[in-house]
Amino acid sequence: MPGIILNHFFCSFLFLSGVTSSLSASCQLRKEFILNSLHRAGDVVLGGLFEVHYTAMFPNRSFTSEPQQPVCLGFDTLGFRHASTMAFAVDEINSRSDLLPNITLGYSLYDNCGALVIGLSSALAAAGGQEPQYVLEQKCTAPPSVVAIVGDHYSTFSIAISDILGLYRMPIVSYFATCSCLSNRPKFPSFFRTIPSDTFQVRSMIQILKHFGWTWVGLLVSDDDYGLHVAQSFWSDLPEFGAGCLAYTEILPWDSDPEELRRIVLVMKTSTARVVIAFAHEIHMINLLDEVVRQNVTRLQWMASETWTTATVLQTPHFIPYLAGTIGIAIRQGEIPGLRDFLLNIRPEHTFECKFAPAPAEWVEAGGALCTGHEDLQKADTEFVDVSNLRPEYNVYKAVYALAHALDDLLCCEPGMGPFPGRSCATLHTLEPWQLVHYLQNIQFSTSFGDEVSFDKNGNVLPIYDIMNWKWLPNGQIVVQNIGEVPPQSVCSENCPAGTRMARQRGQPVCCFDCILCSEGTISNSTDSMECSMCPEDFWSSPGRDQCVPKKTEFLSYHEPLGICLTTASLLGAFICSIVLGIFTYYRSTPLVRANNSEMSFLLLVSLKLCFLCSLLFIGRPRLWTCQLRHAAFGISFVLCVSCILVKTMVVLAVFKASKPGGGATLKWFGALQQRGTVFVLTCIQVVICIIWLVMASPTPYKNTQYHSDKIVFECVVGSSTWFIVLLSYIGLNLPDNFNEAKLITFSMLIFCAVWVAFVPAYVNSPGKYADAVEVFAILASSFGLLVALFGPKCYIILLRPERNTKKNMLNQNINKQTRSLTH
Repeated sequence: MPGIILNHFFCSFLFLSGVTSSLSASCQLRKEFILNSLHRAGDVVLGGLFEVHYTAMFPNRSFTSEPQQPVCLGFDTLGFRHASTMAFAVDEINSRSDLLPNITLGYSLYDNCGALVIGLSSALAAAGGQEPQYVLEQKCTAPPSVVAIVGDHYSTFSIAISDILGLYRMPIVSYFATCSCLSNRPKFPSFFRTIPSDTFQVRSMIQILKHFGWTWVGLLVSDDDYGLHVAQSFWSDLPEFGAGCLAYTEILPWDSDPEELRRIVLVMKTSTARVVIAFAHEIHMINLLDEVVRQNVTRLQWMASETWTTATVLQTPHFIPYLAGTIGIAIRQGEIPGLRDFLLNIRPEHTFECKFAPAPAEWVEAGGALCTGHEDLQKADTEFVDVSNLRPEYNVYKAVYALAHALDDLLCCEPGMGPFPGRSCATLHTLEPWQLVHYLQNIQFSTSFGDEVSFDKNGNVLPIYDIMNWKWLPNGQIVVQNIGEVPPQSVCSENCPAGTRMARQRGQPVCCFDCILCSEGTISNSTDSMECSMCPEDFWSSPGRDQCVPKKTEFLSYHEPLGICLTTASLLGAFICSIVLGIFTYYRSTPLVRANNSEMSFLLLVSLKLCFLCSLLFIGRPRLWTCQLRHAAFGISFVLCVSCILVKTMVVLAVFKASKPGGGATLKWFGALQQRGTVFVLTCIQVVICIIWLVMASPTPYKNTQYHSDKIVFECVVGSSTWFIVLLSYIGLNLPDNFNEAKLITFSMLIFCAVWVAFVPAYVNSPGKYADAVEVFAILASSFGLLVALFGPKCYIILLRPERNTKKNMLNQNINKQTRSLTH
């Protein structure tokens, strides 16, 4: 039934076809719409729509007079070659025995003249036929004039045709319509194409942009469905794929408005975008480039869509200085064996600018030449017979073969095994367009060139493109070949280098941004980073903010001046103690050494030496054992030192008391054994304090990042401040409380107390390694104070004033001391 309904539809379509229907079993054309066409009879006829002429003129459009037929102008050589390719493909299929055997294909080829109304009329004429009268059969099963249409060339034409013929599921296979809108299967259920959709072309363009780093580009599109849908795809896909953004989008006027073209080229000239993408037809590009030449807009990197990538009409000395280096997406190139021989047999009027007799009178009057019939196309170097760059023709060839394979599958159906209701098959006599759509959707074959042809669920073929580059050779020749060099950069803002982040400029597109240096402690290690990332805790940002480097470590080192000075002082103090110890050992039998409690003096010198040496534990990288040992060694050494001084003080006081009446009994409590026992007990208490401290809250090394953000301060935390205070306090408890009779001891204790009183606030307020330096300084200062105050005068007498190192002198000094004591 759809076949007869379709015929009735075209018979009654008054506006376009000028036909009417009668109540009888036939319909008759009232007026014929004159179209440029070429027909060949066959058992099955395929329609074809091609642009053999690229413009049309409509002399009279008024409703008051008889409308005149449009005149097609501007012979399109390539369009005629496209139509010839379809004729060749049909002839080739008819000569094959393995495809559609015993079936002859025919064709009805129409010229759309580059005008929508003519293209649509041609499609309707192809589908409905232009026979003067249709006699409807009794069963109402007349098939349409053609079973499918190859075409149209333009997306807009294909949309209009598919809107109508799609209602009747008439298969349409376009070889050049790329608009992504035609992939809408519910709206265009019977549309197929052998050229990829613009969806794939736009994404291919984006991949090229990303490859070259072009993020700031201009877009020019034609004012039709082809161009407008491409613009929409770019607007949506560019941000999605992170390939940049559009500096401007301009729509090229269809009627080559000079003012509008002048404005568009001025936008291109003043924009900072150096890359221009043009999705437009050849005629639009010619008009645009004429204005580009007038305004002398050079140094642009053009990117061409498939419509003009290989257009030889643009590859002229006039345009090539502006188009050299153009990169374009080209339709897949193929080979069609035998096509050139077929083209050579075509009448050569256009090639040789002659006409066969009888020629039109106006041609003869204008001096036009007559063809002799001996013109040799093989000697004519024309684009028409050049088959080295077959692209749209290859798509036409595949479209015809796709329909042939679908028909072959349809006719090979076994009765009772068909895909239609009741498992029925279609027949040639009862063929319905929608039945052919079913088989066309499922075809799969290989061309002689080796390409696989099949359609996805939206009627699209596998997208394959050639990437072309226009090169201007030194000899002035123009070649279009595979891409070979990187053109200039085109960005709104330069790439943000590593170490910076992108900050979008207010009111500007996303491709316009400033590069902000990452803050301290953060980095970006790639270009065009949107944000900076924090470095790990033990790392800090490099000066360039492009990598995280280990933080500088700070501690009181042996290699820095402060550490060297303190180490030298410690070793010097220990060395002096050793010298003094040697002097006292060597002169141990002299009255001065014996009179000063030589045993306690020796023990005091050893403890002072330990005090000097324990300060070395505060220098160098803190480790667990040094942190644990430094305060324990310091506390024990100083308690040992102070306890020795305490015992010496107590002995001096006992001697003074023994010299008074009734005081002799006190000396028995200060013998050598008691002195040793006192020092031992006092020191053991400090040892116990240190052990408890180490067990309960041991000091540990700690990486402190609070003092400086860019460095790590290695320090020892005391673990428990309470026990640290207890340790210091216990040292203070052992200080003698009466220094009246021991001036040297008194002076040494004053130094000791002053140093450690000043130590507490200085230590608390000193960060990191300086706290260790303060503590070492306190240890050294107090140790040197004790060493100099207690042993300096004695060494002076022993070494420099030996005459005073006599028993008599010692007795005189003791008498003088007792006298001063009694006086006081």
